[in-house]
Amino acid sequence: MAPTLKSMFEQTVAKYPEKEGLVDLRLGTRWTYREWDIEVNRLANALKASGVGKGDRVSTVLFNTAEFATSLFACMKIGAIFNPINFRLMSKELSFILKDADPKVVLFEKATSSQVQPLVQSMPHIEFWSIDEQNMEYALSYYEQIEGVSIDRPSCHLEEDDPYAIMYTSGTTGLPKGVVHSHRDMVDQALLMTAALRLTDKDRGLTVAPIFHCAELHCTFFPRVMVGAANVFMHHFDPAEVIETVKEEEVTSFFAAPTMWNMMLQEDFSKEDFRTLRQGLYGGAPMAPALTTRLHEALGVQLIQAYGMTEMGPAITALMEDEQQSKAGSAGRPLINFDVRVVKTNERGPSEPEEVCKPGEPGEIIVRGPSMMQAYYNRPEATEEALYKGWYHTGDIGSFDDDGYLWVSDRVKDMIISGGENIYSREVEDVLFDHPAVMDAAVIGEPDELWGERVVAFIVKKDDHLDEKQLDEFCTSENRLARYKRPRRYEFVSELPRNASGKLQKFKLREKSAAILE
Repeated sequence: MAPTLKSMFEQTVAKYPEKEGLVDLRLGTRWTYREWDIEVNRLANALKASGVGKGDRVSTVLFNTAEFATSLFACMKIGAIFNPINFRLMSKELSFILKDADPKVVLFEKATSSQVQPLVQSMPHIEFWSIDEQNMEYALSYYEQIEGVSIDRPSCHLEEDDPYAIMYTSGTTGLPKGVVHSHRDMVDQALLMTAALRLTDKDRGLTVAPIFHCAELHCTFFPRVMVGAANVFMHHFDPAEVIETVKEEEVTSFFAAPTMWNMMLQEDFSKEDFRTLRQGLYGGAPMAPALTTRLHEALGVQLIQAYGMTEMGPAITALMEDEQQSKAGSAGRPLINFDVRVVKTNERGPSEPEEVCKPGEPGEIIVRGPSMMQAYYNRPEATEEALYKGWYHTGDIGSFDDDGYLWVSDRVKDMIISGGENIYSREVEDVLFDHPAVMDAAVIGEPDELWGERVVAFIVKKDDHLDEKQLDEFCTSENRLARYKRPRRYEFVSELPRNASGKLQKFKLREKSAAILE
């Protein structure tokens, strides 16, 4: 039997049919693995009846819902390619992805209908299914589509190298790129994370971070399904509700970005009982030693950090529980079968894998391993550059220490991480440049106590009357930028620092930002 996500799910159903597999707190519904499998089969057959076949795409614009989890494995049952989309994106951003992925069906919910509805008329070849509302003029009802449909397992032959998903990640050009992962990629990633997290069928995992992100989906959800653990879904993050849910559902493990862990610390723990919670996973940014200490004191939880990127599955290194203090700030050491190198940076093109840096010497982080993407969807040139000589070139700057721990010091692509979300400065800059009163613009991230980083824009005016309010309204209007990508502060300057060749010197902007914050 080929190692696919379909076989992984069906093996768990066979081994643990009466164990609780999926809990949706939004619906107040619980399914055993056997009951969940029936729902998956029903949806798979409904999708098939709507013309979805092997290799076709099915997109979702959903929060953490049972329908997300069910549609994911329904796609696996018929060989369709799953395309989970960030529910925070505006209509314009969503439109680009749907045109690129060209799905047969899009699943959405009431909370995302304002972004989806404006696109329906221009995409008549796509069926839009709403999981919430019925009798909508512009969409079909998810539950009407599956009503009375066969619950028999559909027949579909899958190979391990067949594509499982297209997951879009923003590029430095501002246009998203679809990362194509195979079934084998994710089976391998699930195995690695199962070992790292020491998961068993006795675990009860909470899905509270957005599941469209590969960190939640691939690093915690798939591993739990692999071992037959329970999966408790919260629709969206609310720190007080998370604390209550951990207690009521006897949660043993969950993933959260550092910002989310920090927000939970602001709650009152005096009356709570967290005896079941043994472990927390975090990623997207390092966590301060003081924060890990406070979390352990408040929750009794041991933390593990994962570092990686969508293109690699995502996790490639891990910092384990007993290393959180001694190696605080490090990304940890490579996971099993990942080859991670720091190589000399090359401004002329991708860095050469052979030019390895010495310990302590910074360079570009490159990696190869079992969960590496197949390609960027419809982007052969970008694929060739990113996978130069069989290595994925991360664009991150870092170094190894003498003990073999990886330290990430900067991002070549000027990525900003705010609340666990990746924001690419070029994408924001492109929007700002569209304003007729902007002569020049540059975007950086500056430290933020709540979100980790916030977006700051440096602006050179064409028109002296331009102010912060006008720019904020411009970014908000016409769905130009998702809310989390918008600048939180504007600095108006006479010119931007550039070197002799005209290249922007963002390190000087960071220095200026730091001086302002002092």
